[in-house]
Amino acid sequence: MKKAFKISLISYLNSKPFVYGLEHYASCKGMELYLDIPSKTALKLMTGEADAGLVPVGALNDLPPYQIVSDYCIGAVGRVRTVVLASEVPLEEIREVILDYQSRSSVLLVQVLARHFWKRNYRWIKGSPGFETEGIRGTTAGVVIGDRVFEAEKRYPYIIDLSGEWMKFTGLPFVFAVWVTCKTLPATFIQQLNQALAYGIHNIPRVEEMEQEHYPGVDISTYFTENISYSLDEAKRAGMKRFLELASGRDQV
Repeated sequence: MKKAFKISLISYLNSKPFVYGLEHYASCKGMELYLDIPSKTALKLMTGEADAGLVPVGALNDLPPYQIVSDYCIGAVGRVRTVVLASEVPLEEIREVILDYQSRSSVLLVQVLARHFWKRNYRWIKGSPGFETEGIRGTTAGVVIGDRVFEAEKRYPYIIDLSGEWMKFTGLPFVFAVWVTCKTLPATFIQQLNQALAYGIHNIPRVEEMEQEHYPGVDISTYFTENISYSLDEAKRAGMKRFLELASGRDQV
């Protein structure tokens, strides 16, 4: 490809297979990759800094007209492990919830669950860096996402998996992020993007070998193959549609 297309994607363990595919699939080596926290991927699409990106579902309604360009996603069928409500007390004793500043989807998800499933009226608090170790105390819980959950699991006695709760509530999988563009991109680029993503998924064992030393004590093989589900199938599309419907009436922070 003559043009160096710019790709923004999430810098968490769950996206490492995508990173591997984009870095190693021959046709995509001219792409420019940017690893960002989830909230920045949507921003880069809105400002034109990225041609395509792995965007949190919770940010889709903030985008200008967009197109989902891949049948791959970051999703889960039941427990996802790395999107949780961490607490020192059981769910029924929580009074306040700190919201992770890194992801709109997870914030909206906990608010949807609180309102429609748990029937709880929490006080919502905007999180800031370090809240996952300093702010979660007593009846104040916190939404923690990404690789930081692996440490939170050791620190807090109550870890409530939000995707698992969504499955209990709706019977549907949950989609955290999808591949999106706000531009008209060449069909050849979209094809090569999808081929690269597929290449990464098919090489998950290789990704495991490369990443395991960075995650001591974490069974990343199980995480990749049982917690994260990468196919954007019809069940996940139904779950995504249901979530966006419920989130449209969310509480404001």
